Amino acid sequence: MIFQLLYRIGHYFSLKLPLKITYRIAAFLADIHYSLYTKERRAVIENIKIILGPSAPRESRELKIIAKDVFRNFAKYLVDFFRFSKIDSEYIKKFVKLEGLSNIDEALKRGKGVIILSAHMGNWELGGHVFGKLGYPISAVVLTHQDEKINEFFINQRALSNFRSIEIGPSLRSCYNVLKNNELLALLGDRNFSGKGVSMDFFGRRAIMPKGPAVLCVRTGAAIVCGFMIRQNDDTFKIVFERPIYPEAAADEEESVGKVMRQYLSSVERSVRQYPDQWYVFKYFWGNNDKNLRTDTII
Repeated sequence: MIFQLLYRIGHYFSLKLPLKITYRIAAFLADIHYSLYTKERRAVIENIKIILGPSAPRESRELKIIAKDVFRNFAKYLVDFFRFSKIDSEYIKKFVKLEGLSNIDEALKRGKGVIILSAHMGNWELGGHVFGKLGYPISAVVLTHQDEKINEFFINQRALSNFRSIEIGPSLRSCYNVLKNNELLALLGDRNFSGKGVSMDFFGRRAIMPKGPAVLCVRTGAAIVCGFMIRQNDDTFKIVFERPIYPEAAADEEESVGKVMRQYLSSVERSVRQYPDQWYVFKYFWGNNDKNLRTDTII
């Protein structure tokens, strides 16, 4: 009940107040969250240490600055989500810079659909919304929120553009249909929620990663285009779409899936390393190894 109320309040003020003021309020509340939730704060700091490796700041103060920015940027992400009804062509022209859009158009020419692969960073929700506004038919697999009212709110927000939601679970057939229709399917490739991930190297450590994007790629022939919507220092956004990843012919499906996964995880690593303050994982990431998630296979 309390989260329903918070979402309603956040939604109301995000629409009523100027964007810059709303961002400031969000950052202030994020600082409180950062101060009070010690477990999440420590997890974020530990994640940053692994992400940056030898280049990680040695001073704890510098690590805390990056960690605090993770909380602040996530709060801004929520503000942007609340403001979907205000996103129009003028907003996109003013606040969003697109790079590599030709990579998506090139992949679509093959007629097998395109998997847009991103991560829990920057503002992936806004990226899907922007694509819908630009006229690209796009669907995305999303988690179902445990609170029915909050889940309904999320569905309604996403429906404000041509961005269609496919709830995780009985979603496989819908994903195949999207690709069969030569449309865009947005998936996040950095966290596994299915319980059927595979153990992969991620920043030099083993972690259970989702294999769904690679399996769809191999079985349908759809290209994977990695794209990340990154917040800039002036609160504008830049989306960079990389060269398409095409499945290679192989006798063994597991081998093909592994090759595709290694390619897109390399892109995810590169982006997260460049923008560690925009990767929104508030638990120790490598703690999922063989504890909370079942590993189907090791690649």
